[in-house]
Amino acid sequence: MSVDDHLKQIDEIDRSLQAILDQRARLLLEVAKLESGLESGRHVAGVESDKQRLAAIRARNEGPYPDESLDRIFLEIFSASRALAAPIKVAYLGPEGTYSQDAVFTHFGHSVVAIPETSISSIFAAVEGGRASFGVVPVENSTEGAVNHTLDVLTETPLRICGEVRVRIRHCLLGTESSFAAIQAVHAHPQSLAQCRRWLDEHLPQAERVSSSSNAAAAAHVAGTSDLAAIAGETAARTYGLEVLESGIEDIKTNTTRFLVMGRQDLAPSGNDATSLLLSAAHKPGGLRAMLEPFETAGVSLTRIESRPSRNGLWEYVFFVDVAGHQKDATLAPVLEQLRMELPLMRVLGSYPSVS
Repeated sequence: MSVDDHLKQIDEIDRSLQAILDQRARLLLEVAKLESGLESGRHVAGVESDKQRLAAIRARNEGPYPDESLDRIFLEIFSASRALAAPIKVAYLGPEGTYSQDAVFTHFGHSVVAIPETSISSIFAAVEGGRASFGVVPVENSTEGAVNHTLDVLTETPLRICGEVRVRIRHCLLGTESSFAAIQAVHAHPQSLAQCRRWLDEHLPQAERVSSSSNAAAAAHVAGTSDLAAIAGETAARTYGLEVLESGIEDIKTNTTRFLVMGRQDLAPSGNDATSLLLSAAHKPGGLRAMLEPFETAGVSLTRIESRPSRNGLWEYVFFVDVAGHQKDATLAPVLEQLRMELPLMRVLGSYPSVS
């Protein structure tokens, strides 16, 4: 067969793909009509069932596309299809161009209404008040540790954790001036300046380092200038019309931030879940050991534990504990019931599909 014959076949496949996507969209719109009488939070299951579909697609993938490419392709198909029925509103920590916005797109695809908020508290308020269906909040960074503001709000909110997202933090030097020698100052959030210290020392020793409220704000500030640069992600470069002068300038290449997806409903088991708990140990010798012992006895794996001062008493603490499994699993459910009876505080913050 000639090249033209192959290209003709590709065109025919493209038309077939388009017809199949149209058919999928029409079916989804019919489902939306059938579900119109159900409570508005029903599409939580739709988002998470898409995650299960992605897992199934990976399982049957035989190439040549790598799993990551298929994830991106199908996530955007799912996202665009959902938007035809009812665009999902998702609150995140703004302004536009932040890694928090990247987390929204990573979890939901780009066909959502992403709502930038000015603080973590306002993200929770947006979901609690119904301005958004979901909120995406940072909870920990692999180099900086826990985001305490998020943990503090989690002790009070009625919202449920219904997902997690992990975003690889790849810092880029953004600007319009290709000559590093011409750059007089670099603007960024203080954490990002610290995370890129060695690269800045080597490549931009002459440049002043200026703190900004966020990397996205730094990118917005330097847009249109010729002697300033910012540290931010590629999304910020696209948002503010900047060039990526250098990518991957962070000192620690594994730097990752974990985000929680907050909603108003619990999720059904997916088969590969994690559960987040808020616990308080009895204030007596051996209290912490007694709090953790039921997990070990039942063979439940603890994946994370973080303490925060309790607001109810001096020198008292609450513990945020992540465990493997769903709260309804036969192994975990009895442990939670035991802790509920024995501990001063035991609250399930949510069960959600685990991201390994």
